[in-house]
Amino acid sequence: MHAVLFSCLSLLIAAFCLAEALPGLPGKIYGVNLGSWLVLESWMLPAEWIAMGGQQCSDCSQCIATEFAFAQAYPTTVDEKFKEHWETWFAQEDVDDLVQSGINTVRIPLGYWIVEALVNRTSEFYPRGGILQLQRGLAQLKAAGIAAILDHHALPGVATAGQEFAGRCTDDVEFYTPYNYHRALVWTAVMTALSHLDPNFATVAAIEAMNEPIMDASQTPGLGGFQVDFVQTVRAVELSLGISVPGITHAPSSNAGNASAALSSTSTYSSIFNAEVRQVLRDAAPVLVQVSKQLGVNTVFSQNGLGSRLKARPPLVTTFMDVNWQFDNPPNPAAAAIGPQGYDNHLYYSFGGVADANEDAYLTSVCNLNRIQADAALGNSPLWFGEWGLSTQFNATDEFLVKWADAQKLSYGKGAGWIFWNFKVEISTLAGDLARQWSYKEGIRLGYLTKDPSKFNNASVCEPYISS
Repeated sequence: MHAVLFSCLSLLIAAFCLAEALPGLPGKIYGVNLGSWLVLESWMLPAEWIAMGGQQCSDCSQCIATEFAFAQAYPTTVDEKFKEHWETWFAQEDVDDLVQSGINTVRIPLGYWIVEALVNRTSEFYPRGGILQLQRGLAQLKAAGIAAILDHHALPGVATAGQEFAGRCTDDVEFYTPYNYHRALVWTAVMTALSHLDPNFATVAAIEAMNEPIMDASQTPGLGGFQVDFVQTVRAVELSLGISVPGITHAPSSNAGNASAALSSTSTYSSIFNAEVRQVLRDAAPVLVQVSKQLGVNTVFSQNGLGSRLKARPPLVTTFMDVNWQFDNPPNPAAAAIGPQGYDNHLYYSFGGVADANEDAYLTSVCNLNRIQADAALGNSPLWFGEWGLSTQFNATDEFLVKWADAQKLSYGKGAGWIFWNFKVEISTLAGDLARQWSYKEGIRLGYLTKDPSKFNNASVCEPYISS
């Protein structure tokens, strides 16, 4: 990494710098995920999925269980079906619920296919039009004063095997290749530009590089290089637009009259950005033209005071899953930081491997959680918990779920905050009891979660479990 890129010269100093408030994000994050909106996971809305024409099966690769399989099966109606889903799954009513619940942040899972030019239509099958829905939803969130994190949840080539959240359920994992890293970086460049250019994106504060890479770092070759290129791509786009970035001692100057031309111009500055990032800017420029036309976004600096508005914009918070998410000598994303950066950890007890399947073990584990300290020691601070829920491996009573919600909020709130999975889950006969432990909205109704997210049913819930 070029030496001029850093204002923090070591991981220790970087940890100190990153502990400061992050631009655009609340001092304490109380958030929810907008899961199954723009990356649909059919397990969370089984009745709607069946009504749309999807299927359920024990192995999601063997039936119409994902967006890829649906688009492949219904090429002439997929866009219409998904438009209806997008408009109803997350609507103004849901925004109003978030406001009434005191939520100040949302994490929005996105697929690479939302930037439609990145999809190879001969071998990849996804609905079109999602980016218009993203623009609509962000406008509603902006009006409500809610910050947004754009999460690259489903990556080109598939980053995790056998998962609905990857957009395609398959064991053929091909994300960790130069070709798909490049496509993910072009996506990053376009979404960074839109976050600054489109007034509807005004409360977008962060972009997350990727959701949940394979935990074994030996199976994710090149991920450290992708982390470096991701941060450089975000910062290169911002410098192209005239946005100041802490940690870069000088910026390229450009006389380009519009955003796409500025990206192309910045791609010539080899003394600051590496060859891959320069190529990303060149490839992203025409894609940005297409997407801007699709969304009706002004990209001309001299029109409507765009240039002045951009200069006043803070840089986005680049975001990664924390280094301790992986094992087997993973790359440390803190080494890639330029400007404000945050870290995300996900913790679900219901999948096993965290604590024994009983109430005391769960509460003892979460009340003595040391993930925030362990990450901070490696420069991964500030840390928030970007996914968690009330699900358990055992039959949880209502009484326990009240304690379970409080204990998790207490522990996760010791860092930068938390983001619950999910904002809602379908309530239907087919969904059964899902919403009880997976829906924030239902958790409030049932009294497990407090109406004010900063409060607790019992703030002393952890005292009997804290180790000396």
